[in-house]
Amino acid sequence: MLKFLTAGESHGPAEVAILEGLPAGLTISKEDIQADLDKRKGGYGRGGRGKIESDEVEILSGIRLGKTLGSPIALFVKNNDFANWQERMQAGAPESHLQEDLLQKRETKPRPGHADLAGALKYQTDDVRNILERASARETIMRVAVGAICRKFLLEFGIEVASHTIGIGSVHLTLSDLGNLGKLSFFEKIKKVYETDPDIRCIDELTSEKMKVHIRQTTIKKDTLGGVIEIIAHNVPVGLGSHVHWDRKLDGRIAQALMSIPSVKGVEIGEAIKASSSYGSEVQDEIFYRYPGSDLKRAKGLTLDGTYYRKTNRLGGIEGGISNGEDIICRVYHKPISTLASPLKTVDITTKQPTQALIERSDVCVIPRAGIISESMLAYILADALLEKFGGDHIDEAKRNYQSYKEWILAH
Repeated sequence: MLKFLTAGESHGPAEVAILEGLPAGLTISKEDIQADLDKRKGGYGRGGRGKIESDEVEILSGIRLGKTLGSPIALFVKNNDFANWQERMQAGAPESHLQEDLLQKRETKPRPGHADLAGALKYQTDDVRNILERASARETIMRVAVGAICRKFLLEFGIEVASHTIGIGSVHLTLSDLGNLGKLSFFEKIKKVYETDPDIRCIDELTSEKMKVHIRQTTIKKDTLGGVIEIIAHNVPVGLGSHVHWDRKLDGRIAQALMSIPSVKGVEIGEAIKASSSYGSEVQDEIFYRYPGSDLKRAKGLTLDGTYYRKTNRLGGIEGGISNGEDIICRVYHKPISTLASPLKTVDITTKQPTQALIERSDVCVIPRAGIISESMLAYILADALLEKFGGDHIDEAKRNYQSYKEWILAH
């Protein structure tokens, strides 16, 4: 079983993670991880924190001479901003002359839509900083670091994960916006979006510009924006996940992982929302058989690893909790973040008097840089499911098991 833990507060000394269960022999470098962390760092609508943090990863254990050892992998990212927060975020008890000052600096004005109030009540604290520091999206930096390793593992089996922005606020990408994708396939176009549109990460130039304008206007209004990201896993084999128990269903595991990302309030797999108001005959993906030696092309992004295939993929590559060989397609819906430059009404938890919510340094819109977080969580779930199916203490053992399975599928 693959699992990871993260630790760290937003303004604490560092963010750390431990990834356990990856087989030995996987080639991985600091640069592989850093490339994904740099994607998380950028994006239009970013707040001031991005100018402070370098987000440079250190590998502390589990990798030697460029290859995994099979032991837990420990990762570390220093929070540069901790230098400005040492008194308020120190682990030790404060000196007596600082106690009154720290008492005055308590955060007591919870933000609507944030974990502030519910967390303060649950953990019985009169300082919501004890909650907001861990509830902060800063924690996701370690999810991306872990996801980068899982992505490298998936590549050993030909599986790729990519994402793109399909909605920011009221501006949405539509099929009519896409026009002619030229010589690149849809998935290849998405893979290149970090290069072609580093600000918004939308595959259509005109829609991207509209999104950028929308963010600028919202910044002036001192408000925030949510949006929608689409994530695609390409070349996923048939048979990941299972129908036999609720907690082994692949779509359930993916949905839980994506829903755990801060500000995500909805997850869609395939065309779920559209399907809910359609007839069954308009939703199910009909099954066809590819005879050996067929010259059927891989048109429309079809994954033809086995003898069976589908001409449509409305269900997003998962049936009955099991991957069916088509691309896995997910969409995540982010609400606008809770910190507003023009704050909403709240109640002070010490005086119980009406007031305005606290203001923390934050983004206007997280969508352009949130895609890599969703990619990372999807990569982690798929890597876990792949290991569950094919096992192996060494990467070569897992690949042999995988190849044997593919040969069996082709024969049936």
